[in-house]
Amino acid sequence: MQRLTTSSLLDVIGELFSDEISIAVTSTTEYIYYRPSVRVDLKIRPGDPIKEGTLANKAIVTEQKVSEFIPRNVYGVPYHGMAVPFHSQGKLEGCVMAIYPALTEGKSVITVKTSDGWKPLPFNDVVYLEVKERKTRIVTNAFTGVHRKALQEFEYMLPKAYFIRCHRSYIANVNHIVHIYPDTHSTFVLEMDNGDQLPVSQSYSSYFRKLLGF
Repeated sequence: MQRLTTSSLLDVIGELFSDEISIAVTSTTEYIYYRPSVRVDLKIRPGDPIKEGTLANKAIVTEQKVSEFIPRNVYGVPYHGMAVPFHSQGKLEGCVMAIYPALTEGKSVITVKTSDGWKPLPFNDVVYLEVKERKTRIVTNAFTGVHRKALQEFEYMLPKAYFIRCHRSYIANVNHIVHIYPDTHSTFVLEMDNGDQLPVSQSYSSYFRKLLGF
């Protein structure tokens, strides 16, 4: 087991998968390896016990491949995934998991609070989302409002074809980017069509470049 599943080997195997996918390996009782993706991070650490109701738990109990949606009450974020158990000399040893971000919810607007009610903002009109003073600001060309959801929740809810996390405090709508400027240490600055500039942090720069193809 240890000979075949060293962290270095799994890190190399992980490079074969998309940056969208987190990879985990378990024994029959705990996690022994975890590589988070940019899009979904369950905050698992090697040595953490396998929780009841998770994909890993179901694969271990049934000794069969499991593929399904897991709600946010298990790890704090919803996710889709697949877990495949593996055996050695006929004995169950653990499972390997691929963890995907949850599919977007069936919505096309973000409804923000106004002084006298609420205002639905179509996804296409949203230029970017920003965390500021522990609140999530939704910015369009004509309006800025506040939403109670955390930025991480929006990252799973919004269609990933248009919205990209570029910084711990920002999600940008790629349809509103008018120019990308290089910055120091392999990072970038985004000029949006409303005149605002957003940073692309170093931790997101490689993922950002890959998705936009430059």
